[in-house]
Amino acid sequence: MRDLVDPRWMKLKAALFLLLGFGAAAVVLAECPSWPVALGLAIAIWSFCRFYYFAFYVIEHYVDPGWRFSGLWSFARYMCARPKASRLDAGEKK
Repeated sequence: MRDLVDPRWMKLKAALFLLLGFGAAAVVLAECPSWPVALGLAIAIWSFCRFYYFAFYVIEHYVDPGWRFSGLWSFARYMCARPKASRLDAGEKK
């Protein structure tokens, strides 16, 4: 599969992800409309966004600038395959 390079298609893809996220959240809240569920959903969304930021921006810019990830599977392989000693050298604390 080719890389997506056209800005119009990238914006459409982003809009579709946003629409999909709102739709999924609406389904969850329609199934169980309560403040605890809404708060839990908001915290889960925020946490996954922070993890995604960590997986790409933090690792690529601060931990291992030479590595580029193509997706979350690539990130998982990187974290599992990389020897623990080299991760400690990159700044990870025991």
